[in-house]
Amino acid sequence: MNTQALAVHDNGPEGVYLRGSGAAREWWRVSLSERAHMFRIEHGHGAAGSGAVDIDTVVDLDNLEAKLLKWRREGFVSEAGREDEARAVAAGSRFAMELEPAVELQREARAAEQTAPTQAVRIGSVAMPPAPERTPSALVPRINDAYLFTARADDIALDIVENRRVMLIGHTGSGKTSFIEQVAARTGHGVLRANVNGQTTIGDFVGFWTVKGGETVWVDGVLPVAMREGYWLIIDELDFAEPSILAVLTAVLEPNGRLLLKERGNEIVEPHPSFRLFATANAAGAMSAYRHLYQGANLLNEAFLDRWRVYLFDYLSKAEEAEVLLRTLPALTPVIAQTLAAIAADCRAAFAREDLASTFSTRRLIDWAELMLRTGDVERAAGPAIYAKVSAEDAALIRSIIRHHAIFDAGDGASG
Repeated sequence: MNTQALAVHDNGPEGVYLRGSGAAREWWRVSLSERAHMFRIEHGHGAAGSGAVDIDTVVDLDNLEAKLLKWRREGFVSEAGREDEARAVAAGSRFAMELEPAVELQREARAAEQTAPTQAVRIGSVAMPPAPERTPSALVPRINDAYLFTARADDIALDIVENRRVMLIGHTGSGKTSFIEQVAARTGHGVLRANVNGQTTIGDFVGFWTVKGGETVWVDGVLPVAMREGYWLIIDELDFAEPSILAVLTAVLEPNGRLLLKERGNEIVEPHPSFRLFATANAAGAMSAYRHLYQGANLLNEAFLDRWRVYLFDYLSKAEEAEVLLRTLPALTPVIAQTLAAIAADCRAAFAREDLASTFSTRRLIDWAELMLRTGDVERAAGPAIYAKVSAEDAALIRSIIRHHAIFDAGDGASG
């Protein structure tokens, strides 16, 4: 244990540790014992050094460290620690004072660069410039009017405006890809998606030579197409990509990064000003602890991750998900929406505990609710929306979670 973390001064753990004041003051005093590598600890009340000592014993360093941790939890602080805390508060106040005007200055500079309000598209609290005028493209995603932009949208939207490379990490079904698509839908940008798996080759991604009509021609892969045309490229499940693909991406991730096509005589592809690059991953960075849940996911090293702005994308809260359900299906009541959101949250918690092999996406929840409204039967709707998509064991556990929320009785055919 590092006793420095317990507000112990540099000379060691010796000293007085205090809690309370006045008649309620309680103290522990630590000093070196006459025995080598041992410490004497005393306990008393009132002013340290006066009054009766009711505990006086000798302990070794391991026992002392355990006591120091216990004292800290109980609110005892050394005099050196009090001085450290006072210095930290003063430094923190100074830092906050310096940070506030710097943030305001940056905000003003960003506002001056943004598109005029009559043209801007608002995502959360961020005004984003629309895509340059062009012929309407089938690559522009459709707007989902029920989509809910939460507080997490602001920082990512600003990164998109600033042309940062954005990676969203989180469990499957948490809405990583749909977030990017809905921003693109509202700003009018075309989106290309590349779903990476163990069979995706560098040729699929960058391009390849092929024979067409008796001639050898070059076919651009998804990356150069997006760069040339100014589309937004989403690389789904990047943590499943082969090293050769990651190597190609590394150069593109640099500021104003360009793509070198060695296969075409070292042709250089310059990025269109509207080009944006995104990635999603299930088991990278802060999600590495869940790699065993996503078989085949590779470790993305820190040098590669440092070229991205990485955001941890969790599921919506129960309140947020209930709001999405009400926006999507106005026929639902708040009580129904809140109950369904609570069931989804419990299923996700079971997945995190590894009690379930699959998670519970918002898409699956909406599908279940739609079928429920059509059939009027909770269990019948759960069949094609939930149970048929998972193992028999998972279906049984999900059914028990649903029953726990008492939205159907045991006699409603729940054993099917």
